[in-house]
Amino acid sequence: MRKLNHLKGAAAALALGLSSVAAMAQDVVELTYSDTVQETDRRSTILRETFATCLGDQFKFTPYFGATLFKQGTELTAMQRGNLDMAALAIYDFNNQVPETSILGTAYLFRDYDHLRKTYDSEELKPLIAAIEEKTGIKVLAWPYIGTRHVNIRGDKKVMTPADLAGIKLRMPGGEGWQFVGEALGANPTPLAFTEVYTALQTGAIDGQDNPLPADKQMKFYEVTDQIILTGHLLAANVFSMAKSKWDSLTPDQQAKLQVCSKEFETALSNDTIRQESELVDFFKNEGLDVYEPDKAAFRTHVLEYFRNSTYSNDWPEGLIEKINGL
Repeated sequence: MRKLNHLKGAAAALALGLSSVAAMAQDVVELTYSDTVQETDRRSTILRETFATCLGDQFKFTPYFGATLFKQGTELTAMQRGNLDMAALAIYDFNNQVPETSILGTAYLFRDYDHLRKTYDSEELKPLIAAIEEKTGIKVLAWPYIGTRHVNIRGDKKVMTPADLAGIKLRMPGGEGWQFVGEALGANPTPLAFTEVYTALQTGAIDGQDNPLPADKQMKFYEVTDQIILTGHLLAANVFSMAKSKWDSLTPDQQAKLQVCSKEFETALSNDTIRQESELVDFFKNEGLDVYEPDKAAFRTHVLEYFRNSTYSNDWPEGLIEKINGL
């Protein structure tokens, strides 16, 4: 009898232990993430090293890179439909649903990185962020800096002003906002997926593309182009975000953890991007590319006037452009 009671006790303890393990497993939050950049990209590496590591055992973070899970530009809809938890979105992804966000996609809006960071961290931007979350059901977690976009083309035609880009087939990401930036620069914008740009440059289907210098190196665009014009037209920060429905399902402690880890990722990626940009001009010159600055004043004047005369400026929140300029 004593032996039987002992076995019963052991069985009960085992059942309790298995129940505790099952409960712990259920408490682990699964997060699915989609990104356009390749798995070998520095952005992907830093995401795993900082954000995923920071989350710890209470989260199971599963990232998909190279647009293998969702194509570029479709992530927002996937998050809204509950098919995706997290993504690094572009501000242009919000244009149709939150037209006032077009102000943040205005070329030459930011003077430099410090101005960009002050803007995204400012009180002035909070109403716009609240509008994004309310109208789209997307929680904005952080704004990691991914670099300043420059024009990168084939051929030896010198480009000093927007007029010199006339007739140039310039790849821009899909979406009306992105195409408008290409027009404002003076080029003939062509929508094309990021993963298809190298081949299109190689075959001559397009004449050029615009991206930050780190992306140019990662995707080896320097192998199939001849020059980089340092237009510096767009200082880009991704919208590191989560489906609001997923965010709302988390406990306050889990939300706090996610926010802390997101800011760590923002800091790490921004710092690494700045470091790379300081080194890459020499790298591209050593690869045989002509790297030079155009008449930036001419570009800035032309582009900003193009934006002000467009329907996009009608959607800008009243007074916000002045507040951003004053930061």
